[in-house]
Amino acid sequence: MEGKAKLWRDRVILVAVVWAVWALITTFLVQPFRIPSASMENTLQIGDRIVVNKITPRFGEVKRGDVVVFKDPGDWTQPVPSGNAVFGAIRKVAEVTHLSASGSHLVKRVVGVGGDKVSCEGLGNKLKVNGVEVDEPYLKSGVQPCAEKFSITVPDNKVWVMGDNRSDSADSRFHDDGTGKLGSVPLSDITGKGLAVVWPIGNVSGGHNAEEAFAKVPAAK
Repeated sequence: MEGKAKLWRDRVILVAVVWAVWALITTFLVQPFRIPSASMENTLQIGDRIVVNKITPRFGEVKRGDVVVFKDPGDWTQPVPSGNAVFGAIRKVAEVTHLSASGSHLVKRVVGVGGDKVSCEGLGNKLKVNGVEVDEPYLKSGVQPCAEKFSITVPDNKVWVMGDNRSDSADSRFHDDGTGKLGSVPLSDITGKGLAVVWPIGNVSGGHNAEEAFAKVPAAK
C-alpha cells in the first residue's frame, strides 16, 4: 500500500513540475496560439497552431513586416462565453498556464511603426509607408492592398497592423478615426512575434515575417 502511495505521489510531483516548467516557458520564451479567423490567409489558415517568440517584444525590436500576436487593445474582439461551467473552468486554467490562448488575442502583420506615415489611395493602388510604395508578396492572391483611401501617422510606441487577407480583416483601419491614434496597437500589448506554424502537419511552416518587403522604406522623419 505504501509503495502505491509513493508511486502516485511521485506521479503528482512529476506532473506538477512539468506543468510549472511549461508555464515558465510560455510566460517568458514562447507561447502557442490558435488562428481563429481568415484575416491572415493565405499565410495562416483557420485552425493553425502557431508558436510566437515572446523575447522580441521585451528585449528586441518589432519591425515592419513582422507577424505579431497582441492583446485586444480595446474591443477588437468579443469573447464567447462557455455554456458549460466545467469546460469554462478548464479553459480558464489553460489560459492562465498558457496551454490555450485566450479569445482576447489577435494576429496581424505590422506595416508601420512609431512615426511612420502609412497611406493608400484606394482600390488599384499599393500601400505606401513614408511615401514609398510597398510590394506585399504575402497578401492573399487576388486581394487588393486596400479598399478605401486613408493616410495616418503611427504614434510613438505603437504599430499599425493589417491582415494579409485585407478584404476580410478588421485591423487597424477598421478601428481608427482617421488619425492613426485609435487604430494603432501599443507595443506593450504585443505578446510575441510569429515563429512558425506547428500544427496541423500539412501546414507546418516558418519564415512568415517579411521585413525585406519594407527594405526600401526610409526611417520616419
